Amino acid sequence: MLGKLFGWRGDKARPPAIFDADPAPAEPVVAIGDIHGRDDLLARLLDRIGADDPAVALVFLGDYVDRGEHSAAVLRRLARLSADWSGPVTFLMGNHERMMLDFLATPAQSAGRWLRSGGLQTLASFAVGGIAEAPGAEEASAAAARLRAAMGDDLIGWLDGLVLQYASGNVHFVHAAADPVLPMAAQDPRALLWGHPAFAATLRQDGQFVVHGHTVVDAPAVTAGRVAVDTGAWFTGRLTAARIAPGEIGFVTC
Repeated sequence: MLGKLFGWRGDKARPPAIFDADPAPAEPVVAIGDIHGRDDLLARLLDRIGADDPAVALVFLGDYVDRGEHSAAVLRRLARLSADWSGPVTFLMGNHERMMLDFLATPAQSAGRWLRSGGLQTLASFAVGGIAEAPGAEEASAAAARLRAAMGDDLIGWLDGLVLQYASGNVHFVHAAADPVLPMAAQDPRALLWGHPAFAATLRQDGQFVVHGHTVVDAPAVTAGRVAVDTGAWFTGRLTAARIAPGEIGFVTC
């Protein structure tokens, strides 16, 4: 049985510090971790998943853009995938997609944060260059206009329509984290996108699994219902997916 993973020790007044549940999705699901512009790894991983199970449900955990060199290719591949893949596909929003959309909406206010977080590489992948990491308002607005033109309304609309979480049975998929004391239906969007300080320290008491990216790990792992799959593709060259089926969780890395 997956579970029986212990947290607190010693304080008998606290609730039992045991996560004792098995994953029970409605169907097998493959969750793909943070891509960050590595279209080469994404293509390789999709080929491998498709060879094993071409109709399996896919969930992408966000952070498709920034840092790597080919964010434009990643977004275009993903936007086509719902039509190309035989099974259902769900795309979550990551904090980097949120920053990109904020830049498009309010470039003067949002440019600095996004560009310092890898947005310069994303702009370059759309052939938008000549912008400083800390641009003035006019320079930021001009770059945002060029990016909107390069992306087109359809791709921007696809990006804006990304969801913050998805669930199948007792398995929940988010980008960054979840507040462990709140039901999954009551989560703060900021925690889902940016993380939560208690996520790794406090066990959920409701038997719900949370599959996430955002935080880079040396190797994918299942720890007390938390399933971590971000293996730092943009700098390690390793993109990881988790396959979750009733009673089992496995990983594949390309």
